[in-house]
Amino acid sequence: MNDLRQLRHFVALAEHGHFARAAEAVHLSQPALSRSIQALECSLGCNLVDRHSRGISLTAHGQLVLEHARRLLAGSRALSNAVSQLGNLSSGELRLGAGPYPAARLVPQAIGQFAAHYPQVRVQLLIDNWQQLRERLLDDEIELFVADTREFHDDPQLQVTALQSHHGVLFCRPQHPLCQRQPLMPAALGEFPLAGTQMPVEVERLLQRLGDGANPLSIQCDNFMVLKELVSTSDVLSLAPWDVVAADVQAGRLVTLRLAGDPALARSAYGIVSRAGHSLSPAAEQLQQIIHAQDGQTKPA
Repeated sequence: MNDLRQLRHFVALAEHGHFARAAEAVHLSQPALSRSIQALECSLGCNLVDRHSRGISLTAHGQLVLEHARRLLAGSRALSNAVSQLGNLSSGELRLGAGPYPAARLVPQAIGQFAAHYPQVRVQLLIDNWQQLRERLLDDEIELFVADTREFHDDPQLQVTALQSHHGVLFCRPQHPLCQRQPLMPAALGEFPLAGTQMPVEVERLLQRLGDGANPLSIQCDNFMVLKELVSTSDVLSLAPWDVVAADVQAGRLVTLRLAGDPALARSAYGIVSRAGHSLSPAAEQLQQIIHAQDGQTKPA
């Protein structure tokens, strides 16, 4: 098996695209980094980079090795992390992900409790849509994530634990023109831009049925805090699970809109997702328990 140090050097070179910058990043001299890359190429029997005046570019072999090197390094980091945490949680790190809606309430509340109990563990949170989080999980960049799981039920690579479901609501700023026209006919939604995160197919189809069959979103953004600010300062509408807007509605910062006939809007499908057949680190196990406890304290809507 190749020296992990050589793989780290190669990944740094691939990411920086230049020997001098990569050497500085891994605290080596440029000749030492060059020798390390040459040794890796020799052991693999192929050229990994093409050298040119502007820096380097990866060969086809280099692209393949980069993909596997990142996974090997992530696995090595995960192993060291799990061993360091065994018996106590006074060190190490925890890498997790969250979809835009869980990241707006449930996940930060759980991380806050985790940090209070285990302040020595470094936590890294990645916020993204469920498709990208799945890729990050399978590449061992994160240990688990909390997101919409309705697309994952038949995925053999994933272990999914469902969390509470909350009904979806359409919301806007309190001074929005539509507030005086409730209950709204679905056609009224087409009068104003609709903003939202990347939507599961089920939710997108529901909105298409309410509208004219076209793509319902005028604005797509996977950062829910940005969406809330956008809605609160303009006539843009948005859709979200009730739990992430409840506090703002109760405080009068946002209001929900009622549709004629009171059609059921899609419910949330939060879940904790990890890799099937893979053990979690002690830190990830503890955070998972905290998420379940925190979720249980929230009254389902």
